[in-house]
This record gives sequence, structure tokens and C-alpha cells, in this order.
Amino acid sequence: MFELIHNWPLLIGATLLLIDLLLWRAIPAERRNARITARLLAFLLFSWVLISAGMSPLQPAPWVEDVPRNLLATVLEIVWWLFAARTLTVVLGLMLIVRSGHTGRLLQDVLGAIIFLIAIVAAAAYVMQLPVKGLLATSGAMAIIVGLALQSTLSDVFSGIVLNTTRPYQIDDWISIDGTEGKVLDIDWRATRLLTANGSMAVIPNSVAAKAKLLNFSRPNDVHGVSISVVVPSQIRPRRVLDALEKALQGTSALLANPKAKATVKSVSLESVEYEASGFVAAMGTKTETRNYLFDLAHRHLEAAGVNWNPDAVPKPWSRQRSLLEDVRIFRSLSDEEKDSLSQRMMPVEYLADQVILGLNEASDFLLVIGTGVVSASIRDGERSVEAGRMGPGEILGVEGLLDGNDSNVEFRSLTTCLLYRIEKTAVRSCLEQREEVKSALSKLQRHRQQASQSLLLQRPAAVKKGGFLSWLKPH
Repeated sequence: MFELIHNWPLLIGATLLLIDLLLWRAIPAERRNARITARLLAFLLFSWVLISAGMSPLQPAPWVEDVPRNLLATVLEIVWWLFAARTLTVVLGLMLIVRSGHTGRLLQDVLGAIIFLIAIVAAAAYVMQLPVKGLLATSGAMAIIVGLALQSTLSDVFSGIVLNTTRPYQIDDWISIDGTEGKVLDIDWRATRLLTANGSMAVIPNSVAAKAKLLNFSRPNDVHGVSISVVVPSQIRPRRVLDALEKALQGTSALLANPKAKATVKSVSLESVEYEASGFVAAMGTKTETRNYLFDLAHRHLEAAGVNWNPDAVPKPWSRQRSLLEDVRIFRSLSDEEKDSLSQRMMPVEYLADQVILGLNEASDFLLVIGTGVVSASIRDGERSVEAGRMGPGEILGVEGLLDGNDSNVEFRSLTTCLLYRIEKTAVRSCLEQREEVKSALSKLQRHRQQASQSLLLQRPAAVKKGGFLSWLKPH
């Protein structure tokens, strides 16, 4: 073996380099540890072959008289320095990926460039016996010139290092940089790439991201803010608007109880006042759905509070009862005359907060339409009570018994002070007999609620159209 190495050291060294390249290509990238182990073994064997043949990376090639052999040995010694730099870069890269994940890639690239620069200088000094001081002085001057030419690029590089070190955001985070909002796809040495909500790619230079106002919507990962803004005429008393918005916030169970949701005055002008209702959800994916539903709730509660959005519009000469019937889905097929007649039979009844409106298995002689306030619907799961949903203005309860004669399996309780309107079930049954559309809508409503209750108890999605338990929250 030693005789073979002594006679053919250059050929064996070149063969080891070729084997290393083949192994690096053959081993899958997912088997990172196996690839690095193979490279370390190849580097150690390559170093052993050079030393056994009488060559040293710290000295020039020893065969001065044999020019071809000396030239090839010089090349192999230079390759040894580059091979060492590459091996060290790979090992450091593995350590950075294990500790920092994807964000360590940029630091790995920068360290790799520095290590290769040191290897090239060392090879020039030890193997080629070049004057390193002059080379460093020349390279320093060149570095100044290149640095000035690439000032913005270098700023991006060092800003990228700062971003990867401080980690204000990571891959898959949803962030906003100076108003550009999107999901982080990649952070490289030059820029951060975002996938925006409309499916386009936004490329933000790292130097801009490091200086800009940055919002990370994914942190903390279990609390995400959601807010809506509404503008109403300034002559409307703020307390009425704030009360309505607070009820809208209480009208959805998607908002977290802590931190507490709140409604505030955002800005004021002579013509209008802007209000903001804000809360928090547990999952980023529910922000859009919750925000859209909050707008609907705000509209319904503000309308129930008598807030006129457009002061120039001519209001219809309807009572509150008549206006409510326009929002009750099961009565939409009735004619205006039938709605006028039915609204005259609607009798108001008030409930205080935390008062049972309809108990479990309680039969009601009335259909109840929510005029103002928030009502919670709960079902029994063994010994505990589980909230199935929350209801607001324009929604109805007490529909059980109209079609099948069964009592209610849901408890309805007021969360806020509520004003409800009673309709005798005899009047509703008359509508059922005269209008097949009313009967069909009522049957669909009951089926939705039964499936939602069963889904909650079985802890699986309800086999209904979109909404799940939000079907409780839609106007019926």
C-alpha cells in the first residue's frame, strides 16, 4: 500500500477527489449526515496520501527537477486547501442548520466565503510562496473599490445577517414590511421574499427590511389581532355606537376572552366619527372569516340600536318589528302585506343579562325574534354544558315543535340585555300552511342546528354547507 502511494501519489490523490465528488452526488441530500461523513473520510484519506507521498500543504511541491510532476503536485496541494475549506464549510453548515434551521443558511454562506478566502490566501502563501503582504495590500485596495461599487449589495448582505441573527421573522411567518403584507417564503443573502394575499411575489431588500416598520402577525403563535373600523355620522351619540360594537364583539365565540375585545373611538371629524372594534383569535387562518363576520354583526347591532348610516337616505316608515322581518330568513318569501300583518302580532319582551330565555327540553308557545342583544345557545354533553353558538339581531329561537312536535334540546341564555319579539306559533303555523317556502326554510334551519349539535358532541365537522357552528350565527 505504501509502495503504491509512493509510486503513484498524484494519481491516487486525483482518484480520491473523483470518488468524493461521485459520493456527494450519489448520496441523497436528505441523508445529510451520511454525505458529510463520506466527505470527512475522503478528506482524511486525501491528506494521508499527500503526507505519505512526502508532500505538505504548508510547503511547495518537492519535485523541482520534474516540472510536470511538480506542477501536478502543486495543484493537488492547492486543492487540499480548497478541499479543507469546503469540508469545514459543510460541517459548520450542518451545525448551523441543526441549531438555527433555515435561517442559518445565510450565515453559512457568509462564513463559507470567508473560509474560502482564507484558504486561497494560505495556498498562495504556503504552496506558491507568493508575497502575501503585497497580495493582502492589493486585495485590500481592491476590496475598498469593490465595496464602494457594491455598497447597496453589501448593505443587503449584512442586514440579512442581522435579520437571521435577531430573527424578527422566520419562514412561513405572515408579516408586513412597510405596508407590504405576505407570507415569508425565503430569506437569502440579498432579499426577503413574500407571497402576498393576491398570489404575487414581493421581493424586499434586506437593508429595507432591517430599517422598516415590521409587523409579524404570526407571533405570538396563539394570539392574533383582528379589528374592524366603522364610520358613522358625528351627530349620533358615541355611547350608542360603542354599546352596539361591544355587543357585536360578544356576538362571536371566535374571539378570545383574554386579551379582552374592546371598542374605541379612533378618529373624529365634524362630519363623522370613526370607531374601531378589535379582539384576538387563536389561529391565523380564522382572521379573515372572523373579521368578515364582525362586519356583519356590527351592521346588525348598529341597525338594532337605531344608528342611521346615511343621514341623507329617506328611512322607510317601518316599525322595528317590521324591519326585523326583512332579516329573518324563513320569512323572506312572504309578501309585504303578509309581513306587515305578522309584524303587528310581534310583542316585545325584555331579558336581563345571564337570564335563561328557553331552558333545556322546554316547550315554547312562541317563536322569538332577537331585536337587540346577544343570546348564547348551549347543548348538554353529559354533565357539562357546551356552547354551540351565539345569536344576534334578526335571528330566531323557539322553532322546535313547529314541524315535528319535539321539545328544544338547546338552552338559550342572554349574554347581554336583550329585547326579543314574540310571535305566537299559531300565526307561524298559518304561514307554514299557506307558504311552502316558509316550511322549507324552517326545515332547513332545524336540520342545520341538529347537525351542528351532533357535530359538536362527536367532535367532528358538521356535514352541512359552509359555516359549521357559524350557521347558528347567521340571520334566519
